Amino acid sequence: MNVRFWGVRGSIPTPLTPQQIQAKISAVVQRIQPEDIVSDESRKNFISSLPKWLYGTTGGNTPCVEVTGKNHTKILFDAGSGIRALGKLGVPPEDMHYNLMISHFHWDHIQGLPFFDRAYNPKASFDIYSPFADMERYLREQMVRPYYPVTWDSFTKNINFHVLNEGEFFNLGEFTVATQEMFHPGKSYSYLLEEDGHKFIYATDVELSQQDFERSKKHRLFFENADVLVLDSQYTAEEAYNKQNWGHSAFCYAVDFAVAWNVKKLYLFHHEPAYDDKKLNSILESARWYARYVSQKPIEIYLASEGMEIKL
Repeated sequence: MNVRFWGVRGSIPTPLTPQQIQAKISAVVQRIQPEDIVSDESRKNFISSLPKWLYGTTGGNTPCVEVTGKNHTKILFDAGSGIRALGKLGVPPEDMHYNLMISHFHWDHIQGLPFFDRAYNPKASFDIYSPFADMERYLREQMVRPYYPVTWDSFTKNINFHVLNEGEFFNLGEFTVATQEMFHPGKSYSYLLEEDGHKFIYATDVELSQQDFERSKKHRLFFENADVLVLDSQYTAEEAYNKQNWGHSAFCYAVDFAVAWNVKKLYLFHHEPAYDDKKLNSILESARWYARYVSQKPIEIYLASEGMEIKL
């Protein structure tokens, strides 16, 4: 399977500010040495040596993750503002069929759907999945006047809804799929995809607790030995302590969770909108240091960023 991130921020879209861009330029200028600008090659080498938080950005769109299977089955996780970019830049499936799985219906996870161009194509078709029985009503109600000028009925008529039962495994194309409830105000559900023995988990908007570490059969089947875990890690430990019951986790708790369930690769996700790229990079470095401290087994940790791809 191939995984691509189109939106990785939490709570609200967060474009780069002029001040942040100026700070990046200033930091780059301070790094330049005379030998870095003597030729085209030296300039290219200098640019390639810049840290990722300077040469690029984590991105400011709210959650949307695209997974494509070996037989080209297309699954989208959440429809935050990142789904608009997917509609503009992503490669559509040949049959124009999408499977959309929604973790929950807070606005940052559905606000991009009215701007998803392909939903208006009469040749497109959608299967929308969620454990929330009223999902169609929730989606329709964000597309009513005066909040939005175009109604849900302007979408393709080829849309079907499927209510999922937590813990049940089902087949979808080349994938085996399951969902599990996690703690978040109003509930949120994580998703598991399996293909050819590879295990991918999308777990956004999660406030981890001791219960999530219990070695029940349900947890073992879902989390244990995952190849890739995309996990809410919005806060520092101090923030998580001060924001209990807000429904999000600290990056160090995410590391603890990944280590406990023998996850191979952890992708920090649902980034705090107040954090700039420099701050997010410092969180990544802290998470990697903490993982080396608490785990005897190697675990790879990455910062989920727009445009990043994972191949399993």
